[in-house]
Amino acid sequence: MAKSITVENIETKISAPKYLGHHVLAEFFECDPNILNNAEKIEKLMIDAALECGATIVQKCFHMFSPHGVSGVVIIAESHLAIHTWPELGYAAVDLFTCGDKCDPKVAYEFLKKAFYSNKASFSELRRGKLDEITSKVEEIPFEVSNQF
Repeated sequence: MAKSITVENIETKISAPKYLGHHVLAEFFECDPNILNNAEKIEKLMIDAALECGATIVQKCFHMFSPHGVSGVVIIAESHLAIHTWPELGYAAVDLFTCGDKCDPKVAYEFLKKAFYSNKASFSELRRGKLDEITSKVEEIPFEVSNQF
């Protein structure tokens, strides 16, 4: 008589690669030029975007250019959010880099898209600092582009 073999409670765990950081490079088009040319407003929106995505703010620095445009950065415990605006073109270039799993830079992207009244926007998401599953050391490979919209 043949014996039947049963397999019970065997769990196969397939894990996704682990990365140190998620970097969203965003472009916002057809934005409200009055917002993009207001350093105080840009600073508030960038801080709000950081808080919205769950980041911890460490420091901030913003500069108003003459005749127009704003550059600024919000340093967060998880990395940074940076911006440069061209109000005369209704355009903003934004850099959202977060480390760890505490915050999601795409949440900040969606927040800013609405806040700038952007009619068109796009982003590329990079995964940076891939960790070797065995050694837990950073692999010496280029970043991975995981999404583009």
